[in-house]
Amino acid sequence: MRMILLKDKISVEPGFQFVIDQMELMSAAGRRRMLMQPLITDTVELEREYDNTGRVIGCLERAECKREVAVVRHQLMQMHDLQGSLANLSQRMVMEEIELFEIKNFAFLCMQTSAAAATLGIDDITALPDLDSVFSLLDPDGTRIPNFYIYDSYHPDLGPLRRELKARQTLLDNCKGSDDERAALQREVNDLFERQNAIQQQVVARLSDQLAAFSQPLTTAYERMAYTDFLFARATLAVEWKLCRPRIADKALDFKALWNPRLRRRNEELKLRYQPLDISLESGVCLITGANMAGKTVTLKTVGIAQMMAQFALFVPAAEAQTTLFDDIVFCIGDEQNEMNGLSSFASEITKISDTITRAETERLLILIDEPARTTNPVEGKAIVQSVATLLDERPSTTLITTHYSQLGLACRRLRVKGFVEGLADIPLTPENINSFMDYSLLPDDSDEVPQEALRIAAILRCNAKLLETANDFLNH
Repeated sequence: MRMILLKDKISVEPGFQFVIDQMELMSAAGRRRMLMQPLITDTVELEREYDNTGRVIGCLERAECKREVAVVRHQLMQMHDLQGSLANLSQRMVMEEIELFEIKNFAFLCMQTSAAAATLGIDDITALPDLDSVFSLLDPDGTRIPNFYIYDSYHPDLGPLRRELKARQTLLDNCKGSDDERAALQREVNDLFERQNAIQQQVVARLSDQLAAFSQPLTTAYERMAYTDFLFARATLAVEWKLCRPRIADKALDFKALWNPRLRRRNEELKLRYQPLDISLESGVCLITGANMAGKTVTLKTVGIAQMMAQFALFVPAAEAQTTLFDDIVFCIGDEQNEMNGLSSFASEITKISDTITRAETERLLILIDEPARTTNPVEGKAIVQSVATLLDERPSTTLITTHYSQLGLACRRLRVKGFVEGLADIPLTPENINSFMDYSLLPDDSDEVPQEALRIAAILRCNAKLLETANDFLNH
């Protein structure tokens, strides 16, 4: 089973992309570390990540930690991309002078971060190697500043040579003599300059060789700084959005007041009501029914987003959350089921569902299927829904399926979106505000019928009377 990384899931669902886009990462290394975060399927590992996030949240929320938190963030913001330089160092290549500056600067940032983390009491989480020897090697005069220069103290000839070069250059600049005199001075300057460069190259080669011994600690420090950036971004998001730490259980998912970050932000901007939902799921299949516009698809997406956040070590958008761990979260939802390699929408959809059923034979999955077979004829469509639900109900996976089909004859659990409530909002009903009259609560449903509210809603919206009358005639016969 291949490792699933966050970058594999970032474009699966726009709502998850929205979450990731809101992460306040300070560095390119931190973003790269985030994208390479594996989907965590081990309880001990995930609890450790939740613990780390929780401890950083504690730092963010304590006023006395404000200065050290700012120090850490500032050091992360100053961190440059060192992947190339570290790779060169590991291969014992001679560094460029700018690379020596980058390494010295990085060692300085790590030392500052490590000191701030120790004050915050999270140095065991950041776990930065001691780079004082690296910094001292590149700071022979003890300046304790991150700038790098090939100091005179690196070679006994450098100081005298540089002073002579400066003096000769001054003579050349002020020379009023003949062209021959100026040419002679220029040759002296060139000779001194070449001797200086030769010594500097010797120094750079020697420093590169000495730094090669620190290749692994430097690489580890770079990875740990990237992790620290990702960790602080996780904690910051949790504080700003008031996310909750999930409990991890063996089987059941249980979300209280679960909300969709992207949709809630949109509703807040439009000054619209947003209604969180409660949902509890166990292994097997659960069908969700409800009228059009009742939020069934949003429910699937929100559950999937929350579960991905949980298993990528983020806290989740709910008042309370209990999660169980899956090998993967699979979306079979319209946005990703449009044309695939020239196939029709049905071909794309049924291929995805077929592959998912096969995977479910050997993997424990969270499967989210929106209106399967809705683009084929109703007779075959109903049979496909029955088949999909029957097969997946026999697997250890957890499957959530929305459907409009009635009389499926399935013994699986059912939930129904409460749906349209005419008196829910104290405003005149219009096509533009009809969502304000939707109650998105999920209710247990023992019926094998699905709600039939389409004509009722159409009538309330004052659609063509003849259209409604004729449709009712067909419905009642």
